[in-house]
Amino acid sequence: MIESVSRVRWSSSGTYNVRASELARDRLKTLTATKRAKGQVLLENVFQHLELIEKDYFGLQYSENGVLPNPPNSDVMRWLDPSKPVKKQMRGQGHFYFRVKFYVSDPSKLQEEYTRYHFYLQVRKDILVGRLVVPPSTACLLASYIIQSELGDYQIDEHGPKYISGMELVPHQTEEMEKKIAELHKLHKGQTPADAEFNFLDHAKRLEMYGVDLHKAKDSANKELHLGVTSIGLVVFQNGIKINTFSWGKIVKISFKRKQFFIQLRRELSEDYDTLLGFNVLTYRSCKNLWKSCVEHHTFFRLLHSPQQHLSCSRGGGARRFLSLGSKFSYTGRTQLQTAEETARCTQRLLDRATFKRSPSKRALRQTVPVPVDKSKQQQPGVVVRTPRAHHGDNKVQSSAARQPRRAWVDTPTHASDEAQEYTGGAPCAFSPALTTGTSHTLAYADEEPDLAVTYDHQSSDEGLVSIVMEPDEQGRFGFNVKGGADLDMPILVSRVAPNTPADTCYPKLNEGDQVLLINGINISGLLHDQVVNLIRASRDSNSGQLILTVKPNADYEAEADRIVLEEEPAYQYVPDTPQLRPGTDALAQSMLLLADGLASGKLVAQFEKLYRKKPGLSTNIAKLPENQAKNRYRDISPYDITRVVLMGREDGDYINANYVNMEIPGSGIINSYIATQGPLSQTVVDFWDMVLEAESTLIVMVTTLIERGRGKCHRYWPPLRDTLQLGGEGEGGAGPRITVTCTREEADPTGTYITRELVVRDQFEGEERDITHMQYLSWPDHGVPDNASAFLAFVSAVRACRVGMQEPAVVHCSAGIGRTGVLILAETALCLIEANQPVYPLDIVRQMRDQRAMMVQTPCQYRFVCSCIHHAYTEGLVMPLPQFSNSSTIA
Repeated sequence: MIESVSRVRWSSSGTYNVRASELARDRLKTLTATKRAKGQVLLENVFQHLELIEKDYFGLQYSENGVLPNPPNSDVMRWLDPSKPVKKQMRGQGHFYFRVKFYVSDPSKLQEEYTRYHFYLQVRKDILVGRLVVPPSTACLLASYIIQSELGDYQIDEHGPKYISGMELVPHQTEEMEKKIAELHKLHKGQTPADAEFNFLDHAKRLEMYGVDLHKAKDSANKELHLGVTSIGLVVFQNGIKINTFSWGKIVKISFKRKQFFIQLRRELSEDYDTLLGFNVLTYRSCKNLWKSCVEHHTFFRLLHSPQQHLSCSRGGGARRFLSLGSKFSYTGRTQLQTAEETARCTQRLLDRATFKRSPSKRALRQTVPVPVDKSKQQQPGVVVRTPRAHHGDNKVQSSAARQPRRAWVDTPTHASDEAQEYTGGAPCAFSPALTTGTSHTLAYADEEPDLAVTYDHQSSDEGLVSIVMEPDEQGRFGFNVKGGADLDMPILVSRVAPNTPADTCYPKLNEGDQVLLINGINISGLLHDQVVNLIRASRDSNSGQLILTVKPNADYEAEADRIVLEEEPAYQYVPDTPQLRPGTDALAQSMLLLADGLASGKLVAQFEKLYRKKPGLSTNIAKLPENQAKNRYRDISPYDITRVVLMGREDGDYINANYVNMEIPGSGIINSYIATQGPLSQTVVDFWDMVLEAESTLIVMVTTLIERGRGKCHRYWPPLRDTLQLGGEGEGGAGPRITVTCTREEADPTGTYITRELVVRDQFEGEERDITHMQYLSWPDHGVPDNASAFLAFVSAVRACRVGMQEPAVVHCSAGIGRTGVLILAETALCLIEANQPVYPLDIVRQMRDQRAMMVQTPCQYRFVCSCIHHAYTEGLVMPLPQFSNSSTIA
């Protein structure tokens, strides 16, 4: 049984049979095929029934075990293979699901409105079932486009205060969200259904999970990951955060063996070995399914033509064999380029297409019941009686210079000629790029048998080059920015295209992420960034005044929000522990190279900003009790209940705003223990010293001054040199101080960066005395980071020297106990990893800390600073692998 969208034809007389249309909408179409028919026959029947022209983006899915699909069991879903008999794929009863298989990176590449409509329906479904996670603000914006498409312009006399409440638009829909959706809907006045759907897709394509085919996997430490196959390559997710991207241009070979999946990365000029990454997948079938998805996505999006002729089975010297133990799978469909070429040849069919009826949203809370309308009375609020509008098939993207769809937030003209103008879609249609010659790049897919492997090779020409001609506006501007250059060791990329500028309105239009190769016929591959900019500006003074760019369309690079991110240079790289790594692989050095790349590209900070600030599911209830609220310096900084420090034997409560944080150094047997806490308040100084004594700590690290910009950051909890501070007492009359703190030494380092104090703490009632080393960093500006990385590293090294042989936790605090405290712990952990010859991945370290105390390393500038310190310490040789670890090649 194939669930489908029935198409409704409109007669030339303009009549519309309501009852017949409703029956056609609700009727299931039964498609039959012979017993031994291959999947291609069933697919063609579906495509013919739906009258799809750009059909290669779609496919049929079925459940391997017959269980209905949902996000938790999405691993059981399989795509119907066109080359195999249907009965050998779906065994027994079940359903096929018509779905988008290849998500186009830009909806303007879809040449027909009807195709975009199916994409629009699919993305809506992905959002509703939780397959595509959307932030609430974006969800409301997307929902407002759905309302515009279905109901048209907002009409104050037609749309009551709760006209949205009956429609199922977003997950966990609330009344507050519906109000926001209604406000956004009012801004879309003048947009046709095709306009609204295009804008819906234009915003959806920017979502991180858009078009990602997710597969469950695990790393060498048995931590759960998700591997996502996309149009640009393979992405790695951990805890819902994208931690890495490997573009197709970076990957040389993809293979699998039983339940292990491998990707081999291209060797860079600075490397003398290839990088082989391995992942563990749940089952053999799931592993093969992931491999097949990679083959299909790479072929569809990257190749010019389907390379079936390159499929071969070889062994030894490469002799062909008729019997193969390896996989014989190959992608048999057309590529994206072939689909575009085929669609271009169907221009007349596009013009002659029948109209189609858009399906309404599901009613989540109630059905809107048709109500007889008394024209003499005011229409009832919330009851929609708008007559469905015909959306003709000629509302498509045409290959001529056409106006852009109406955008949100932009005033729309209201003169009659514009309102009557036919809608011709979004950005100009995808063009057929001219084939060019260039250095070929070979990518191989190998199956699970290393000795007798099916190897899938292709010769991939570079992406087609496009010539773009534009003239400056009245102010002499073209309206785009570029980044990169020979001095930055990066290609010249378009980093921004301003709306309604020559770069945005020319045809073909310039897009963010396009790589500029020629400017007015001049090869710019060896030019510096400033030279490229000057060359662009010089075009304004030429005789023609035109700027002619030869660009490589956005393929390996992806625009994210307002910045372009170099996907082929990930912020950092997860390298799992696998014996397949070649001898001599230095994981530590590799992690440092990737750290440098992340710092240079900005991707490092971008990934940090996406990391959760508080560990989901961990409570902070004790901190919020009325008797404890006054003990918190900041209302929003609370310790997790599960890792909080509990004071013993206290009549006034066991609470203090502090957490235990333990950082393990793999391969060394070392676990650095910390107590991360806020700077003491005047009323919590005794609690602070009780905590120090009970934890048997001998080191306190203070990463703040007492007052910054006139605001108190920490109450002074130690006395001046050679003086004694008396704290606490018992009984109504007092029985003398319970705790005394004496400062016996105070010394600043030669640069004045930090001060080291020696304190003697005595518990008079318990008869306990302890020597405490107190180290205070003085050179951290408020709302900023230190200017001198070397000075901060010198302080961290001094702290580490004091920790030698210490098993007890070191107490670390700043003001809130999260920002600078987290930086100090991250820096010390990274230096210990370097000494143990282990790779350093700062974001993983931050995640470990935030799993024990919320919001550790508070700001992006703090994170970037500490990452630069780590890289500086390694490259300058301030910290080196210790001799006992120097020969180790263990990868954590």
